[in-house]
Amino acid sequence: MGQKVPGGIKTIDMRDPAFSPLKLELQALSHTKPSRLDLLLDMPPAGLDMQVQHSWNNDDRSLNIFVKDDNKLVFHRHPVAQSTDAIRGRVGYTRGLHVWEISWAMRQRGTHAVVGVATSEAPLHSVGYTALVGSNAESWGWDLCRSKLYHDGKNYPGKSYPAFLEPDDTFIIPDSLLVVLDMDEGTLGYIVDGHYLGVAFRGLKGRKLYPVVSAVWGHCEIRIRYINGLDPEPLSLMDLCRRSVRVALGRDRLSEIHRLPLPVSLKNYLLYQ
Repeated sequence: MGQKVPGGIKTIDMRDPAFSPLKLELQALSHTKPSRLDLLLDMPPAGLDMQVQHSWNNDDRSLNIFVKDDNKLVFHRHPVAQSTDAIRGRVGYTRGLHVWEISWAMRQRGTHAVVGVATSEAPLHSVGYTALVGSNAESWGWDLCRSKLYHDGKNYPGKSYPAFLEPDDTFIIPDSLLVVLDMDEGTLGYIVDGHYLGVAFRGLKGRKLYPVVSAVWGHCEIRIRYINGLDPEPLSLMDLCRRSVRVALGRDRLSEIHRLPLPVSLKNYLLYQ
């Protein structure tokens, strides 16, 4: 269902050496990553209880979708032809910085696979195959098949994302990606293969927004995993110092923190223990 992507599109796979010059573009975008995001991603991820709390809402979905009983982080879409179906997350965000992972196998995306955020008013079903998330003013989404951003798509054309793409380019997105919602700045962005792709949408401040995806592929299964969140309050000096030490060591040497000439309590703090 929804199995063919239109032709005439240049596919960009950053794993292909032919596209290595574009890695400089990605590196430039990564430099725009907010420092608070770096801090959040350095923290231990949320536990399973919190992940379930921020997972898919089985009471806020298209009838062609259900959340699995044996894994509350995953939903399954029935193989219904000529239908686009969506589901919202359980928690709506009004403040703070929030990051969650969407795991969606490339082979299960079909023609329209959109990941983003929505208000409680955004529709969750449409006849035919379409980029449902981002189709009106109540949702914002990135179509993983076309590498296009959509908001109020019935009135405005999609925009290429990441920004360095040409209009007919499509960006190969692996089986998982991170969604970055900053309700304090009012922005939405995405991280792919560890690369921050820049701000996708602005002007979200003052709303209550939920994670959302829309899908067309029959029997597709999509997982959401809440990574963590940060409140809008300024970071404490202790938090900033811990971050500085961990950056100085680098990820590959964090296991050597126990060898530092520091009190045990401070070593545990540096390890988030």
